[in-house]
Amino acid sequence: MTLGAFITNLSISVMRLGQMTKKRSSGGRSKGGKGRSGMVQCSYCGAQVPRDKAKRQTRYTSLVDSRILKELKDQGASVNRTKTTKYLCISCAVHRGVVNIRSKEERKYTPRRRRPSS
Repeated sequence: MTLGAFITNLSISVMRLGQMTKKRSSGGRSKGGKGRSGMVQCSYCGAQVPRDKAKRQTRYTSLVDSRILKELKDQGASVNRTKTTKYLCISCAVHRGVVNIRSKEERKYTPRRRRPSS
């Protein structure tokens, strides 16, 4: 083994020792291999968060009261709803109960998504 090959192998082994352990294989993001993603602002604290890391809450709101809406639907009328989307940073999402802190064993699998009943 030459001196150059020995130094190369030594530097590779030192780099392996210097790496920190990784909590999540995705790094808490959903970008895959896309490179940089855009930033969004948290709706509650104003922090700048990568779009693929932020938790998104979508809510449909109607301008009409729910009791009147039921009567209108019975008559066959359609009432428009507005779609509001909020982006939350992870700390605000945990604080508001949007996401839960999971144990090491629970983090190994991806939870199934609940489909909202409409």
